[in-house]
Amino acid sequence: MSDRFTPEQIEEINRLQQKYFDENVDLFEPPLPRGVPERLKETVKASGLARGETVLDVGTGTGILIAFIVRYGPSEIHACDLAGNMLRAVKEKFPRVKTHLCDVRDLPLPDDSLDVVFINACFSNIMDKSNALRNLHRMLRCGGRLVISHPLGRSFIVELKKHTPFHLDPLPDEAAARALLQPRGFEIVTFRDEREFYLVVAKTTKQG
Repeated sequence: MSDRFTPEQIEEINRLQQKYFDENVDLFEPPLPRGVPERLKETVKASGLARGETVLDVGTGTGILIAFIVRYGPSEIHACDLAGNMLRAVKEKFPRVKTHLCDVRDLPLPDDSLDVVFINACFSNIMDKSNALRNLHRMLRCGGRLVISHPLGRSFIVELKKHTPFHLDPLPDEAAARALLQPRGFEIVTFRDEREFYLVVAKTTKQG
């Protein structure tokens, strides 16, 4: 995994990502590929999101997943991204969403302030996974849920890696996902690795 990168390399990859996504906002707006809306709907449902809970959407892009999250009536939605132009698109569509221009490893939300975190179509882009997961564990409440997903599956990332101007990690198989998440305080409760759908749901294992 990408923990082998130096801090300088991580910063350079993040810079390349920021530039790419700032310049290509329109590529990530609807219409979505066939079947993707249904899988995004299933992703949010799998989180067990309840009315009044607090949500974070990591690597939100233009807020594609937020359109499905708002249907559940969360009390607060936070969204973070490396690209300011992406966050501006989110604010135009969802003015009440609280946006954060940063790497998720640096997101300064209070301890135990989140119920659900979504990392949709973005986990491969996170270069410092160890510190990102530690920070998410800090911000999630006891019993909080972490959802890692991709509506086009692991094979899509393999192909995408050939065309992006920055590094992408492969999505982990089940054994690798458990090895990554368990030491950082997460227990996997759902793992699906289908041809066009990748879904991991994990709960925090810290004490209340």
